[in-house]
Amino acid sequence: MALETAYIQDKLAQAFGNNVLNFEMKRDIFTFEATPNTIHEVIRFLKEQEDLNFHFLTDLTGIHFPDNDAEHQFAVVYQMHNWIENVRIRVKTFLPDPAEVATVTDLFLCANWMEREAWDFFGINFKGHPQLKRILNMEEMVSHPMRKEFPMEDSGRTDKDDRFFGRTPANC
Repeated sequence: MALETAYIQDKLAQAFGNNVLNFEMKRDIFTFEATPNTIHEVIRFLKEQEDLNFHFLTDLTGIHFPDNDAEHQFAVVYQMHNWIENVRIRVKTFLPDPAEVATVTDLFLCANWMEREAWDFFGINFKGHPQLKRILNMEEMVSHPMRKEFPMEDSGRTDKDDRFFGRTPANC
């Protein structure tokens, strides 16, 4: 029997109740949210339940949503894969600023560098991480470059003046 999304949703709802929500198929991947205080246990559940078998963490990334409300400024997105049934799943958790969530390096060793990258670029703190330090940027950097905290363009730049590219208010 193929692993159905309704079955996954029922198992999660039974185990975690209102701490898992917003289940949907999004671009052919079953997606849902988990609260920050339960995300570690949700990931553990998906991995350790023999009938679910999500044993492979394919990706973990951070996202900054500066236009969201204060409790949803950041997201950590976990992509998991069940190789036996060839089923993929996406789990999201939203965080306030300062962003902090439990590490999953105790469940997936591959999460080590993924969490370090999310820390380096977004400033998301992974509690319990064995070596949370910058992975690509210099240690001396005080900012996290993928945060959307700065204007997109320097208003004083003249090399990007619309006049030079034939753009006018009439044709934009």
